[in-house]
Amino acid sequence: MTWQTAALLLLGGSTVLLLLGMPVALTFVAVNIVGAVLFLGGDAGLAQVVRNSVASVMNLSLTPIPLFVLMGEILFHTGLAIKVIDGVERLIRRVPGRLAVVAVVAGTVFSAISGSTIATTAMLGSLMLPLMLARGYHPTMATGPIMAIGAVDMLIPPSALTVLLGSLSGISISKLLIGGVVPGLILSAAFVAYIVVRAKVTPRLAPPTPVAAHSGWESWRLLLLYVLPLVAIFAVVVGAMSGGFATPTESAALGALATMAVAAIYHVLSFEALMKSLKGATAISGMIMFIILGATTFSQVLSFSGASEGMVSAILEQGLSPLTVVALMMMILVFLGIFIDQVSMMLITLPVFMPIVVRLGIDQVWFGISFLICMQLGLLLPPHGLLLMTMRGVAPPEVTMAHIFKAVVPYVIMSLLLLALLLLLPAVATWLPNLLIG
Repeated sequence: MTWQTAALLLLGGSTVLLLLGMPVALTFVAVNIVGAVLFLGGDAGLAQVVRNSVASVMNLSLTPIPLFVLMGEILFHTGLAIKVIDGVERLIRRVPGRLAVVAVVAGTVFSAISGSTIATTAMLGSLMLPLMLARGYHPTMATGPIMAIGAVDMLIPPSALTVLLGSLSGISISKLLIGGVVPGLILSAAFVAYIVVRAKVTPRLAPPTPVAAHSGWESWRLLLLYVLPLVAIFAVVVGAMSGGFATPTESAALGALATMAVAAIYHVLSFEALMKSLKGATAISGMIMFIILGATTFSQVLSFSGASEGMVSAILEQGLSPLTVVALMMMILVFLGIFIDQVSMMLITLPVFMPIVVRLGIDQVWFGISFLICMQLGLLLPPHGLLLMTMRGVAPPEVTMAHIFKAVVPYVIMSLLLLALLLLLPAVATWLPNLLIG
């Protein structure tokens, strides 16, 4: 069998199954079984699939995932998230589009202590969206910032998908986590600037809202009592990794312990909230781990079939510059993001992309952060973006899918501009991890 036929069977087959709606985990299990029989040698190949499955979930580099997810679950189930919104709202006062700005700033804080993009979007959508609509905000101005900042959660640590990307690609997880900070903050600042300018130019989209009269200590009380301690958890996680005091797993454990400690100090860590947080973290982590079961074998089958080497050689023989190759990869990822989810994007493309990145001597952290931005874009791209569906689930009936699709357009454009900035100026992604880790 030629490598072209093998690539069509494995990559094409998995893509078709995903587009037909088959769950990600089952898709790659099915493709792996077929590939094992054809390329790994029948019964011996199936036995290899089982061995790979056991080895993949015993990979210690994946341990931060459930811990990062647990941090976010505790934040939401204990009600600390509401305190964060209140603290940010008291600080941000006379600003055009004030409530939308509050959503972005609060979402940025959540990104620093939550590993789940869906949870951030669902929580902000449930709390902030009804308030903005009641105050006369246009549905596009109300929903857009919430979805956009939910996607930024993927870039700012802790991020479960960043850990997964680092594990599957072999890129330093610590550097990937820290490398997403600057691009994430740039996007957050760009979102705020856009909202302020848009609301100033067209006030009817975001009418001025009444501001409660708080002065002196009352203006800063919730910020100092709730927001800063939670942001300090982010500093503990990043500081421990960058200072070399802890591995990503140990940093995640410190973050989870610190989150529980803060919740306990505020007397909101009830047994019921803790059980809900543990169950939520277990469900999400179990889903991710089940998907990973097929990742190792899929890469191995792709390699044994000759498809990986064939595709890599065909691309390198074109004589394209490294920047052009990376740009083409990013275009493929953005296109895939329209149709399939982020984990599927990684499983399909990394076995082909990473050998090219290594052979061309491309900075792997820079490539990894660019990859994350493409996945972040996939969360927002119509018609199947995951955060679009999340927003539809929490939005009232008067907010239509047309509103939601239209709302994300400016934020998608800003994300594309950030991706272009990274391609032209890699230091945006590599400066901080090089400074802190070396």
